Amino acid sequence: MTIDAKGMDFQALNRAVRACADEEITIENCLGQRYIGDGLDKKHIVIHGVPGNGLGAYLDGARLTVYGNAQDAMGDTMNAGEIVVHGSAGDAVGYGMRGGRILIRDSAGYRVGIHMKAYMERVPVLVIGGCAGSFLGEYQAGGRIVVLGLGFEGQPVVSNFTGTGMHGGAIYLRTQAMPPQLPPQVMMRRADEAEMAAIADDVRAWCAQFGGDAEAILADPFQILLPNTANPYKQLYTHS
Repeated sequence: MTIDAKGMDFQALNRAVRACADEEITIENCLGQRYIGDGLDKKHIVIHGVPGNGLGAYLDGARLTVYGNAQDAMGDTMNAGEIVVHGSAGDAVGYGMRGGRILIRDSAGYRVGIHMKAYMERVPVLVIGGCAGSFLGEYQAGGRIVVLGLGFEGQPVVSNFTGTGMHGGAIYLRTQAMPPQLPPQVMMRRADEAEMAAIADDVRAWCAQFGGDAEAILADPFQILLPNTANPYKQLYTHS
């Protein structure tokens, strides 16, 4: 089914999506309609245009593909499924993300991946092809964030305060440049062979969507950011 969203209210659009029995839905002329795909556990929704805030919030297994940019709070508290953006994304992408995968071709805004967490077999993954703004991975408790920095070689691929309050998970940066104003809760070093193996499928999935030589990208030096084991912030969450 194809839905022409031109001039359509976001509530009417979402009602049409939920009422459709087809497994694949294409939305044309999307322009700022909010909450598309929220909570869906099935369907593949293909969006042409720019969806509004809250795209795929609480996503529970559906797949969303955006041919354009996405706005803020995409993948908020996402449980499962996949969001693929053939463009850039705004702020607070993947807030509280608990599972599934988000692939962004270009760059993302501020406070991306904050409060990400993992539980048993559910490990959320967020891959950004370009760079990310300040407070990436703020209060991160689990999952993987990968910033490839393509097109930003030789310069920092994240902005200020990456990993502030981080107490779990990992952030991978394809760069040799030190992130600005790295907080004391985070330690940074070159990713080792086992750590690179953990993101190999993530990078290959990104390249399968957007192009590029995954093996060449994986051969480049990546830095890994992890919680500092001496981090006093962790004491707020554990008794050790």
